[in-house]
Amino acid sequence: MSLSLALAATVLLPGCGALPGGGEERRTVTVWLMRGSASAEFVKRFTADFEKRQGDIDLEIRLQEWTGVGGKVKAALKAEDGPDVIEVGNTQVAQYVDEGGLYDLTLESARDLGMKDWLPGLAEPGRYNGSQYGVPWYAANRVVIYNKDLFARAGIEQPPKTRAQWIAATERLNSGGQQGIYLAGQDWYTLAGFIWDEGGELAEEAEGSRGVWKGSLHSTAALRGMEFYRRLQALGKGPRGADEEHPPQAGVFAKGDVAQIVAVPGTARAIEEANPGLKGKLGYFPIPGKTAAKPGAVFTGGSDLVVRGKTDDRKGAVAVIEALAGKKWQTELARTMNYVPNKTTLASAVAGEPGAAAMATGAARGRATPASPKWAAVEADNPIKTYMSKVLGGGDPAAEAKKASRRITQELDVTGP
Repeated sequence: MSLSLALAATVLLPGCGALPGGGEERRTVTVWLMRGSASAEFVKRFTADFEKRQGDIDLEIRLQEWTGVGGKVKAALKAEDGPDVIEVGNTQVAQYVDEGGLYDLTLESARDLGMKDWLPGLAEPGRYNGSQYGVPWYAANRVVIYNKDLFARAGIEQPPKTRAQWIAATERLNSGGQQGIYLAGQDWYTLAGFIWDEGGELAEEAEGSRGVWKGSLHSTAALRGMEFYRRLQALGKGPRGADEEHPPQAGVFAKGDVAQIVAVPGTARAIEEANPGLKGKLGYFPIPGKTAAKPGAVFTGGSDLVVRGKTDDRKGAVAVIEALAGKKWQTELARTMNYVPNKTTLASAVAGEPGAAAMATGAARGRATPASPKWAAVEADNPIKTYMSKVLGGGDPAAEAKKASRRITQELDVTGP
């Protein structure tokens, strides 16, 4: 975003004062949104519409960078003067609740915000100890991006709808120096979906406990998910000891001899930039499930909106969230940014964009990482990646899974450092 656009999106609006021509006192609600989540034009239009409808509220929207935002948000939650509404990553809500700095939005969610239709991958991580603190804003998740020409040459007329069909199609595509799929050995987000499809979990909260989590990669269901990943990954030349960013899979796909990758639809832009000859030749389909009745489970990324516990204008803060999370501006955001709206009932908003439509279909079965405030410690030195590489290299799945589960349990130990 250019400096001029950034400034346009962060103009500081007037503070509290007398409303010209009347006695009603005006107040300012400050909102932190992340750069890239919404365009400057969206922010401008939303601000104008919100202020017009509210009458007595000035809206101050400030854009933040994702890099290093965690420490900045934690500091803001403890400060006496800070933002009223904050956009946070959906998997970050638990750690901010654990800091003791968020407003419980359970009542508003059930009464005013339509929580029954929220995407599970956004709603579930926004809930902590039975209370709703994060309100879903938008979602993004992985789909299968495929090369239409390679599918056509292989005689595959329709994208697969089941895992069995996916394996069969990928086997047919994996021939003659062509990769059926490029799937890196440590793409643990994709693995998580396969595990969830089988009924397994990355970690589970001990029954009756409050915050006691144990790794569960060694369960029978989770091992079935890993076995499917192993079968699929073998139908290409993805590196066993690296994730999808090393090297960036968009660049690998752009060479033209890879039939499929698992990625967010936006990856297509990078592919086409690297190889303009592929423009118009890319297709999308949801990650297939075990049956054609429903797509595969996927990890859902995206954002939730939270209210700072120390805000002095809870009513105004909730009004902002109600507008941003409501039908009108959800539809606008989805069409402007090609995101998935926060409710399953709004999926039609992106029906005209193939990548986003495939993403929305998958998002209905979206999940997020375990809602432990210490999950970030697991990802910091991720034992799931090590486990995957060991198994793909010929290691015993059950033994390696037990090692990884122990590591996850240690990292999630709330009594630890």
